[in-house]
Amino acid sequence: QVQFVESGGGLVQPGGSLRLSCAASGFTLENYNLGWFRQAPGKEREGVSCFDRHSGRAYYDDSVKGRFTISRDSAKNTVYLQMNSLKPEDTAVYYCAAGYGVGLHPGEYDYWGQGTQVTVSS
Repeated sequence: QVQFVESGGGLVQPGGSLRLSCAASGFTLENYNLGWFRQAPGKEREGVSCFDRHSGRAYYDDSVKGRFTISRDSAKNTVYLQMNSLKPEDTAVYYCAAGYGVGLHPGEYDYWGQGTQVTVSS
């Protein structure tokens, strides 16, 4: 059974950090391009970061560039999103994704995590 299990969300003060984890089972992350997305209330799901398995390059939305880092641990079959210098506007439900497409559009991805809430507030 293909499954993504997310963890690591929570409440953090502005300027703080969180690391989101997404553990895969039933498939091997190395065989897919990976992405992180977020969706705030009343807004469309937007791409935050993606990782191209062929080039080994990571891409970021301008809103998080320099603050967020996507990474993959092949031994643990897990993808991470390290989030630093968090801002209130980063508040959203965050989703991990895997697929054969690449980029920051949700339609490029086939497998999705269940989502984890990140709230940045003082």
